[in-house]
Amino acid sequence: MGRLRRRACVALFLFTLFIFGAMMALRTLKSGDGFSDLLPDAPERRSASSSPAHRRSNAGAGAEAGAGPPNVGPEGNIFDDVHIFYYAWYGSPKADGKFVHWDHVLVPHWDPKIASSYPRGRHVPPEDIGSSFYPELGPYSSRDPAVLESHMEQIAASAAGVLVLSWYPPGVADDNGEPTEDFVPAVLDAAYRHNLKVAFHLQPYRERDEQSVLENVKYIIDRYGDHAAFYRHASTAGKSLPLFYIYDSYLTAPESWSRLLTAGGARSLRGSAYDGVFVALVVEERHKRDIASAGFDGMYTYFAANGFSFGSSHQNWKALKAFCDDNRLLFVPCVGPGYADASVRPWNGHSARNRVNGRYYETSLRAALDARPDVLAVTSFNEWHEGTQIERAVPKKTGARVYLDYRPHEPNHYLELTRRWAEEFNKEKETWLL
Repeated sequence: MGRLRRRACVALFLFTLFIFGAMMALRTLKSGDGFSDLLPDAPERRSASSSPAHRRSNAGAGAEAGAGPPNVGPEGNIFDDVHIFYYAWYGSPKADGKFVHWDHVLVPHWDPKIASSYPRGRHVPPEDIGSSFYPELGPYSSRDPAVLESHMEQIAASAAGVLVLSWYPPGVADDNGEPTEDFVPAVLDAAYRHNLKVAFHLQPYRERDEQSVLENVKYIIDRYGDHAAFYRHASTAGKSLPLFYIYDSYLTAPESWSRLLTAGGARSLRGSAYDGVFVALVVEERHKRDIASAGFDGMYTYFAANGFSFGSSHQNWKALKAFCDDNRLLFVPCVGPGYADASVRPWNGHSARNRVNGRYYETSLRAALDARPDVLAVTSFNEWHEGTQIERAVPKKTGARVYLDYRPHEPNHYLELTRRWAEEFNKEKETWLL
């Protein structure tokens, strides 16, 4: 009986030793099996490999990650899987000889009967600007080095790691602005100083088609592809490719896009030096199938007004994510702090979304995270005309206008909310991997 008891004790000891050894082995694997590379690092574990100079030497070799650990910039951790839409189309007399975009026209309604009930004309800065909010920096020029530096500092403070630059080809501009392509190098250099990346948001222009987009992509990659701040997204296949958002992609037929974006297409970019990750805009439900058949790599929702479109409606995000998973597409829900474009579309009150002191933004962010997206995008850093900006704004009252503001919170309230949720996004992604 005693011998049996001793054997049982020995067996129990050996079993306990085995369990302890297995736990130690698993602990060792957690820090070096490759999966930990997908999780946010603690600052003390970071090395010189996080520096922009190191990432420049590894560009195109898989070093650029779409959803990896955070980088560290002057303002703290930043995340490459949090993108933010950025506009460099503003001008002021001091830097540009005139106000640009701050003097935006009052866009008439397409129905003349409705249009006749609303004011026409354009804004007269600096007291009267084309925005329902007033920027802390005033009606600035995007070309002002001090403004650009402040913008990069604010974006980094929000923890968004990739600014998505609204882009038109050389010599081309939107209906209310001036060409800005010559300013791209300054944006890239400023982003680099704050350890940020820059992706390109290809805007629609007259007669845009798959051939002109092919030329645009070649131009951007040839001109900026070697810059340390040029964003490359790590694919599941292990490739690191430039990422392009294509606004109003539905204006071009899926058959045309497929000539560019499928392997057998007549103008195919696939497998070439100009291959990339191409993300289309989903507005209506039918667009999701068009996006898949056209050969796109993903879809984004852009609009900050919940319910404005099928794509921007929070209730549809989980279904869109499931569709993307089934078709091996990226899903990028876009969240915004609110929507207020009455300063440029005074007839569009039904699209307005009150910020509710930040609660609207947090509801949008929670809905996005619940869909478990690949990338989270913010609409926007500074689209002041539509009131979706998270850039610092201040109270302002003139003889004719009272601007909206962020009170009772401070001007940096939405930057702080973005950082909080960017960190939460990456924390929750750790659990998705389990």
